[in-house]
Amino acid sequence: MNILITGSTDGIGKLVAIKLAEQGNEVYLHGRNSEKLATVISAIKAQTKNENIGGFVADFSDLDAVKKMAHEIKQELSKIDVLINNAGVYNSSKSQNSDGLDMRFVVNYLAPFILTNELMTLLKQAKAPRLVNLSSAAQSSVDYEVLTGVKSSSPSEAYAQSKLALTVWSFYLAKQEPNINAIAVNPGSLLNTNMVKEAFGNHWSSADKGANILYELAVAEDYQDVSGKYFDNDRGTFAEAHPDAYNKIEIDKLINTTNAILAD
Repeated sequence: MNILITGSTDGIGKLVAIKLAEQGNEVYLHGRNSEKLATVISAIKAQTKNENIGGFVADFSDLDAVKKMAHEIKQELSKIDVLINNAGVYNSSKSQNSDGLDMRFVVNYLAPFILTNELMTLLKQAKAPRLVNLSSAAQSSVDYEVLTGVKSSSPSEAYAQSKLALTVWSFYLAKQEPNINAIAVNPGSLLNTNMVKEAFGNHWSSADKGANILYELAVAEDYQDVSGKYFDNDRGTFAEAHPDAYNKIEIDKLINTTNAILAD
């Protein structure tokens, strides 16, 4: 299978890339630093004895860079069996990107929104395509003034809003594209990753906990017909997401606002 994992030069993205490579899949990593990406690709090839490891570079705070990366992927690949939208940010040295949009919303929601839609043709070339979107136990109603960059918010609040936005869109996409198995997942709260260390300074569980569920959602038969659901790995089961994710008015408002932002 052809599998693309964003944000996979460290943390649970890298760990799941290794697990998938060990099974002989063609695995494509993404990172924002070309040198680090090349180093990680070489290390995974050596560790897994799998030469079919590639990579793409883009800074997800720059939405034009996301589109450029999507174009490069379309030039190189004929299909994508699994897309794992794992890249995410909590703390950032800049609260907004160059377009004046909140960094959490850009990296955690708008970038995967663009990337997935740009790669839809490749997903549709696969027999049973899967989309795994990294949500969080932290989900909070979207403040549209924060989403559109009119006002700023705290990192924790913007993060929770961006993760709900990703979850809402996952459910929307599951209905729009019934042939694509789309799942939102909380991989586990406070896993031992760099992002968690920077944000909170401590952790509850190993990063392997998150990598293991991503692996299962990506390839296990148990999860091949469960589109439009939210998996809470703190509980180890499918669960209810935030109520807004099931509210048609909220869903339509988010999608319409998102399309308007990206049309500017």
